[in-house]
Amino acid sequence: MRLTSYFRSGAAWRVRIGLHWKGLPFETNAMDLRTNAQASPGYRAKNPQGLIPALELPDGTILTQSLAILEWLEETHPEPPFLPPDPITRAKIRAMVLAIAADTHPIQNLGILKRIEALTDAETAKTWAHDTITRGLTAVEALIEPNKGAYAFGPTPTLADIVITPQLLNARRFGVNLAPYPRILSSETACAQLPAFKSAHPDTQPDSD
Repeated sequence: MRLTSYFRSGAAWRVRIGLHWKGLPFETNAMDLRTNAQASPGYRAKNPQGLIPALELPDGTILTQSLAILEWLEETHPEPPFLPPDPITRAKIRAMVLAIAADTHPIQNLGILKRIEALTDAETAKTWAHDTITRGLTAVEALIEPNKGAYAFGPTPTLADIVITPQLLNARRFGVNLAPYPRILSSETACAQLPAFKSAHPDTQPDSD
């Protein structure tokens, strides 16, 4: 498998964690978002959205969108699992995942911030990112607070933790105060000890600078 990735991309980071978690070997096709490389005709032929990541399978099939890729990984390589067997808990985990992956990360991402900056100014774009992330993390903290254990949904990591960890890089980048989120920080601390999370960290990627 070949993963088109950018070392700081939160969405690509999620997929890297998932691939390492499942113990699947893959090559990295590093793409520099700072130079708008993802907008090239060659890449758009593979991924019409021009977004990161894209996972190319051995038969040439291209999978896009991080959550779709992670769901495919879970369906085709069920062990070790991202999700518990209980349908209610699975639904709650997916809801928390979407609170970040659909309602927070996309609207504070690079493309949106560039557009806001073009319409207003750089400071307004930074404020937008800060406030968006704060609202998202506040909701996530409330969603996972009742759960007991080091990870977001108890004593074992799940898809929720895969999504939480990358979002915190952006939170720190935009100066979000993380003190009000002890459960989120517990998840990050616990995950940092796991080999899959260590191997997927931006600092360990071939395009890291």
